[in-house]
Amino acid sequence: MTNDHAPGPDPSIRLGVDIGGTFTDVVLEVGGRPYLTKVLTTYAAPEDAIVEGMRQVCAKARIAPDEIGQIIHGTTLATNALIERRGAKTALITTEGFRDVIEMRTESRFEQYDLNLELPEPLLPRQRRFTVPGRVDATGAVLVPLDRSAVEAVVDRIAEGGFESVAVGLIHSYLNPAQEDLVREVLAARLPDVSVSISSEVSPQMREYERFNTVVANAYIKPLMASYLGRLEARLAEEGVTCRIFLMHSGGGIISIADAAAFPVRLVESGPAGGAVFAAHVAARHGLDRVLSFDMGGTTAKICLIKDRTPKTSRVFEVARSYRFKKGSGMPISIPVIDMVEIGAGGGSLAHVDALRQIRVGPESAGSEPGPAAYGRGGARPAVTDADLVLGKLDPDGFAGGSITLDPGAAEAALRAEVGETLGMGAREAAFGVAEVVDENMANAARVHAVENGEDLSDYTMIAFGGAAPLHAGRLCEKLGIARCLVPPGAGVGSAIGFLRAPFSFEATRSVYMTLSAFDAGLIGTLLEDLTAEATDFVRGCDADSPIATEVKVYMRYAGQGWEIPIALSPSEVAAPKAETFKTRFEADYARLFGRTVAGLDIEITVWAVNATTPPEPVAPVTAIDPDAAVAAEIATARPIFDPAVARTVDAAVLARDTLTEGTSVAGPAAITEAETTIIVPASRTAIRQPDGCIDLVETEGGTS
Repeated sequence: MTNDHAPGPDPSIRLGVDIGGTFTDVVLEVGGRPYLTKVLTTYAAPEDAIVEGMRQVCAKARIAPDEIGQIIHGTTLATNALIERRGAKTALITTEGFRDVIEMRTESRFEQYDLNLELPEPLLPRQRRFTVPGRVDATGAVLVPLDRSAVEAVVDRIAEGGFESVAVGLIHSYLNPAQEDLVREVLAARLPDVSVSISSEVSPQMREYERFNTVVANAYIKPLMASYLGRLEARLAEEGVTCRIFLMHSGGGIISIADAAAFPVRLVESGPAGGAVFAAHVAARHGLDRVLSFDMGGTTAKICLIKDRTPKTSRVFEVARSYRFKKGSGMPISIPVIDMVEIGAGGGSLAHVDALRQIRVGPESAGSEPGPAAYGRGGARPAVTDADLVLGKLDPDGFAGGSITLDPGAAEAALRAEVGETLGMGAREAAFGVAEVVDENMANAARVHAVENGEDLSDYTMIAFGGAAPLHAGRLCEKLGIARCLVPPGAGVGSAIGFLRAPFSFEATRSVYMTLSAFDAGLIGTLLEDLTAEATDFVRGCDADSPIATEVKVYMRYAGQGWEIPIALSPSEVAAPKAETFKTRFEADYARLFGRTVAGLDIEITVWAVNATTPPEPVAPVTAIDPDAAVAAEIATARPIFDPAVARTVDAAVLARDTLTEGTSVAGPAAITEAETTIIVPASRTAIRQPDGCIDLVETEGGTS
């Protein structure tokens, strides 16, 4: 290997790694130039796929691993461990009388008339939940002191049970953590080798069900993630890597590997968060204020609304919904998170016919082991990738840059066996049905997400990325009535690129209840100073030199309401907090969201949040090429591709993406190929290569959709 750089870490050389359910995506940037690869995820030891991918991109860039100056990593391991219940043997210590909070949930019925309603089982069965006396009230005052000997007795029972991890969640500890601190002190003294998570640090917010569930989830995956991150550091060190490793968190920023090991629950949506950051960066380049981010990989599809070039955020996220589109049917995690809808619809999602003779796709996935039937790795059931192959969307010899040769015969056999024989269809008709079902699932998820946020998707531009998204984005636009879709360079590894665009950031939150009628400016000033110091310290631990900016949000509602809306405050409003200013800001945002305000009710503040962040990466604006000024590209080859809009096979142009020069266009139907993915251009769209390398799918005048 020839080294073009001086030995030792180079800050201009950065590696982004995204572990997905099927593929591990790796991006190496050397002086701003990207080198990309996809390798199959290795479930037993995910670090193996990272090392293999790193070796491949380093070979492409002709550098040695010890020259890498920074590694940023995102992973679905935390999410998968929660969904698949593969965490540590965990105990919960909580306040007497609150043992069953995580099982009773909020007692709300998200499907009111379903007599067979299925709720997710709590992570911990009742026999793993322990209680201690002691009580703090809603103001933080101690009503019943916590006796140390009582805690020691409970800890002794936990020791006998052989638990690996302990979650501590006491009532109102977000206001007064002293009793949780005492429990942690006893655990440290008597069980020094047991992992401990306390709710006043993991999620210092009101609402005990969400807070207890979050600290239990953190404790449940903490040993697993600590073990994995330790192995990853060791494997990379063996390869000569000496730079620091950072993790993408669910809120769209980067934290240190030590913080990630302490608060792994913040990694639950780390991979998809990188994708949203990637889409926001593309939106900023193109000056787009309304964007639908569409990320479809091998296992899941993620849809996120991006307004004013910023992904929408939330402070509660649901994992493992038992009803795909129903809020309240999952496991709530109370952390800062980019708000998106995620469904089991990826290239590896498996298809079957249900008892009503309807085609169903997902959420079960073939993953990378064994993978879709066409992979030839032992998979016998048809996946979305098999359907795409049979419909002509994929080149069997060019999949994943030619590293995997697909078997069309195996794909057809699986589709006939699982779908066609039951419904009296041939392989191609079965593939059509599978593809349409998965596309409609994703379109429906996008519609529901838009309605929940009061948005009209016809005004939006789609940005599509992930290995499978460009195959389906054109059809999705037809279904949603979206006129424009951008497929950025490196779309197949978009989330990994997003990691390299993300700032270092951390959001500190705290619940301190206050009404505007009892507004306390002094208390607010002290509270925001504490939160600012906490968030800034986290970021400074990752980046000692960059300037740090802070953003303040408060969560407000009318008295008597059950949920809040976030209100962003300007620096001047933070410096001199006034009740009238808070009221004005709340009423303006409330009216914008719900169409009116409510007269005569007091207004409450429940949660305060400060996000500290380093400056965003500078964005060079792009001047889009007018479709009328585009020049038609020369078509070299063609192949038959099934067009679902007209339900028949059509002759489609086939071009390599790197042959398209700036300003050239390709009228659909067409397939634009690259190593990591393929862009399918429907007959209703024309593809234009923009100056930044984006492929712009625009609606053809008079096109069919």
